[in-house]
Amino acid sequence: MSKVGIIYWSSTGNTEAMAQAVEEGAKAAGADVEIMEVADADVDKALSFDVLALGCPAMGDEELEEGEFEPFFSDLEGKLSGKKVALFGSYGDGEWMRTWCGRAKDAGAELVEDEGLIVNNTPDDEGLAACRELGGKLA
Repeated sequence: MSKVGIIYWSSTGNTEAMAQAVEEGAKAAGADVEIMEVADADVDKALSFDVLALGCPAMGDEELEEGEFEPFFSDLEGKLSGKKVALFGSYGDGEWMRTWCGRAKDAGAELVEDEGLIVNNTPDDEGLAACRELGGKLA
């Protein structure tokens, strides 16, 4: 059984809803799952999981949230080599996800979805189903 960690940051609740759907999908597929906000996570905790799902919306000029998530990811980034990772979040455009996936790949992460999983603003039923499907892939 895979030990899956889901770490996210959410301002409006959109990325939190996505994280909860990823959790549902992973649990339904039999994974041991722990979900937490990035404020409650640290790099050592993140690296203790077999599989890591990271969620953050696009902020400002298509960037990761700068106060908590970006510093966390910057600390984690250099330690992702060989780690199975999924990236997800909500957006207005989508360039931030391409950049984020590129950073993770450059760090040696094995991305579950090469282009990440994104939904436009509030996840609808289709978006939540895609999140559950991603969770199943993590297990």
